[in-house]
Amino acid sequence: MVTLPGESVSYWMESAAPTSYPRLDCDVAADVAVIGGGMAGLCTAWELARTGRSVVVLDAARIAAGVSGHTTAKLTAQHGLIYAHLRSTFGAEAARLYARSQTEAMEHVVATAAELGADCEIERRPAYTYAADARQDGEIRAEVDAAREAGLDACLVTDTGLPFRTGSAIRVADQVQFHPRRFLLALAEDLTRRGGRVYENSRVRRLREGRTNKVTTETGATATAESVVIATHYPAFDRSLAFSRLRPLRELVIAGPLDDKHAPPGMYITPHEGTRSVRSAPYGDGRRLLIVTGEKYTPGEPKVAQRFDRLISWAREHFPVREITHHWATQDNWPTDRVPHVGLFHLATQNVYVATGFGGWGLSGGAMAGRTLADMIDGREVAWAGLYDPRRVHPIAEAGAFVKANLATARHFVADRLRPVEHDALAVIPPGGGAVVRWKGQQCAVYRDEEGAVHAVSAVCSHLGCVVAFNDVERSWDCPCHGSRFDVGGGVLHGPASAPLSPRDVREE
Repeated sequence: MVTLPGESVSYWMESAAPTSYPRLDCDVAADVAVIGGGMAGLCTAWELARTGRSVVVLDAARIAAGVSGHTTAKLTAQHGLIYAHLRSTFGAEAARLYARSQTEAMEHVVATAAELGADCEIERRPAYTYAADARQDGEIRAEVDAAREAGLDACLVTDTGLPFRTGSAIRVADQVQFHPRRFLLALAEDLTRRGGRVYENSRVRRLREGRTNKVTTETGATATAESVVIATHYPAFDRSLAFSRLRPLRELVIAGPLDDKHAPPGMYITPHEGTRSVRSAPYGDGRRLLIVTGEKYTPGEPKVAQRFDRLISWAREHFPVREITHHWATQDNWPTDRVPHVGLFHLATQNVYVATGFGGWGLSGGAMAGRTLADMIDGREVAWAGLYDPRRVHPIAEAGAFVKANLATARHFVADRLRPVEHDALAVIPPGGGAVVRWKGQQCAVYRDEEGAVHAVSAVCSHLGCVVAFNDVERSWDCPCHGSRFDVGGGVLHGPASAPLSPRDVREE
């Protein structure tokens, strides 16, 4: 059994109130049905409710408890090394539209929090992307130039305020960090006051498109709506073939208190060293909570505990953190051209929309998506709609990442079936451990609980049939192809899968 320091819980989840919205147990109708209650879904629903439209929100579990409840919680238009990429690939105007849309979304969240009186700890901080050493300084200089041309107040600095040596950095002033779950819960409360309806534990299994759309939950209850918004992180339906243009990546997060005087003065990220992202949050009694994210990897890759150990060692080496009090993980999807998909879901639809592919920047991206989709549904023109259009095709810009992502998926789909399974016998699986084993000709995902009993389910992901792998820290079955995750009993933790893993009758001799 793997043991890590601190509680296995997101600080944002621990420090905000729980929710208790009802399950959808009867058929309902609305102008718009929003599938997914995270940043993108709730922002979209709230914006629509403000215009007088009737809205229902359907979440598979609890609202603001998925990716939005497990983020690093930076709300910024400074997204790593994005602007040099946008300028060189799509042109200076695309970079300007990206900067404008993300900045306006950030300021809109701040204004909305003030309007609602949300106690979500909004703090203005500079955002930095820094080079690990001088060898990457050229990348930073190019990003500064592109970001300034795009309209950001960016500058090149060599002093980041971090307590260790780095290369140069791009600095963008007056960005935001906040408590995302408290903001979203305030948004949901105001949504219901405006007549919106929120349903939890209401996983959507089917979508029937038409002039009027119908979504059906796993209990058979339906929501009929003129428009549907799919904001499920990874699209819950495959008809747009988005799975071929999105790459799921998982990142680890650790947190621990330190004295206020030692807290980093801004928000920091480096794309080097396996990604390291740093910020702090209010923690009381003259302390701040240091939050460090990194160790980016594909779901289903082994040795998650070792990745956590590396992240913890890095934090302790660079900051006088007293103890690690929390650890958790988050996940997002990286589009092949590095631009989110926000708009009409596929070429044949006129009233089904999607928001996905935020590439680790889902808070500003989700707020942008909320405003963009609400305007599109209301028939208003959106300046950056073409930039984010999910139906866009950029064969040259996407070719390399597209081929790489789909070759990796194909390799898993075929090779994971042909390679020897992890263990030949159940006896070698320790308490708290799991492995894919072959049992009577079938690949089974077998977990042994602390009392020694085995629990087995199919090892074949219910989404598109890849073979899952055991996550030794979170005790879950993770799919390496499209990022679906399941608990040890086979229940869905994370889409795009909507059906559980089938149980298997595996018995020890």
